[in-house]
Amino acid sequence: MKVISYNLRKNRASGELIALSENYDPDVLCLQECDTFGLPEEIGRMHLADSTVRNRLGLAIYYRKDRFTNEKTQTFALKKSLHDRVLTPAHERLIGTRLTDIVAHRELVVASFHAAPLTALNSLRRNQIRTAHEELHQLGPGLPTLMVGDYNYPVFKGRLGDHITQSGYDLTLSDTRTYTRYKFFRGHFDLATSIGLTIDSVETLPLGTSDHLPILVTSTYSDEPVNATGVPASLAETERSPGGEFAI
Repeated sequence: MKVISYNLRKNRASGELIALSENYDPDVLCLQECDTFGLPEEIGRMHLADSTVRNRLGLAIYYRKDRFTNEKTQTFALKKSLHDRVLTPAHERLIGTRLTDIVAHRELVVASFHAAPLTALNSLRRNQIRTAHEELHQLGPGLPTLMVGDYNYPVFKGRLGDHITQSGYDLTLSDTRTYTRYKFFRGHFDLATSIGLTIDSVETLPLGTSDHLPILVTSTYSDEPVNATGVPASLAETERSPGGEFAI
């Protein structure tokens, strides 16, 4: 599965999305700082799952309809920073969608995330990340989950990694830095956190008109799917005896 995440820098890079879709053929596209009032329903072969609605520059998710069906999409408000309260309120910093992979015959959750800006403390961003993971678990309990986006976390990523690992998730950085605007804050801002997935690579794509570089996350499922009772699908499909027990 290929997922692209891109912060459009106040929608300035929106004109690059069709080319990204054509050049890299992603399965899912996760956007931050996009004009949610003017989003097209289709970008290449991808269809709009949904977007945030309470702020113009928000989040959106697109997916390939020939690979997935959209079971449910939900937006979430996370703990606000001073920037959110005083300057430009960003009520919804997370959007997640539960998809059925009709190729692999299983479900997963993919989310687009935008953490509080650099004026906030890292402790607030860790709170937002932890809460985001908890909300996504409620959206798809026990499902493989990938959350990508702008984490706005320039330094002390070792501590961030420890916190994320404690929650059961994995943190994966891209192969090169993804943010270029400020001299002292250049680095890996656009990240991937995941559970139930093996991240094969996180590739930084070429710089466009945004101050963020898009990232391409390639992943595979870590284990076989389970049904609602937690029984592996392969076992659940095993032929049963007339008495209703699993045949041995």
